[in-house]
Amino acid sequence: METRRDIFQAIADPTRRVILSLLSIQALTPGTIAASFDSSRQTISKHIQILTECQLVVEERVGREIFYHFNPLKMKEAADYIDQFREMWEVKFRKMDTILEKLKSKHKKR
Repeated sequence: METRRDIFQAIADPTRRVILSLLSIQALTPGTIAASFDSSRQTISKHIQILTECQLVVEERVGREIFYHFNPLKMKEAADYIDQFREMWEVKFRKMDTILEKLKSKHKKR
């Protein structure tokens, strides 16, 4: 059974978030990605490997070159998971707004 890394662990790292941002604009080679950082190419390769393992990044071979692409569908899975909590909080905030408005109108009547 193949295990994959967790998306949320992957995006928790600031370097990996920058890599995702770069790849969201265009596909890049590992060397081009590494050139954007002060870290060693080996360190950046490890970050790319983690992003690839959780499928946020996909690899494409073109001749001898490897290009990495951002996978928006996988990121959407994470966003969809988070959205359920956003909806829950919005309901709670609307209820709080209603309570505050009632308190405000009672205070004005005095």
